[in-house]
Amino acid sequence: MKITQHLWFEKDMESAIRAYTSLIPGSAVGWISAVPADTPSGPAGSVKIASFSLGDQRYMAIEAGPLDPFNHSFSIMVECDTQAEIDRLWDALKDGGATEQCGWLRDRWGLSWQIAPKRLGELMNDPDPAKARRVTEAMLKMVKFDIAALEAAAKG
Repeated sequence: MKITQHLWFEKDMESAIRAYTSLIPGSAVGWISAVPADTPSGPAGSVKIASFSLGDQRYMAIEAGPLDPFNHSFSIMVECDTQAEIDRLWDALKDGGATEQCGWLRDRWGLSWQIAPKRLGELMNDPDPAKARRVTEAMLKMVKFDIAALEAAAKG
């Protein structure tokens, strides 16, 4: 059995997946093709489908016109080891999109992302409840995560 996430794009699917796969190490576009038959979304050749991976996660995508827009019910979370990784992904994905609280952003295609440091989970799960509270309070005030500020909050 295989599990694959599936994304429905209104338009510009190929640009989106090429951008995503260029940003996440170990990612690749498997294939992109046009559906060779008429579909409810349009005539033969007008609907595109694709297979790609982001890191170790498999995705399929379709470009078939408007349906339901992306929303916060689905997001892609990327745990980063360094501030440089956070900064690189944040800057690339927010271009044409919008930033939100707590490491969330929407890219120019409307897809929600969470760009978070791996260290955040470790700090929030610290056995010292006061430390975990300080880190959580600091995190809730951030838009883009700052690892040094989270570490400082942990120390008190």
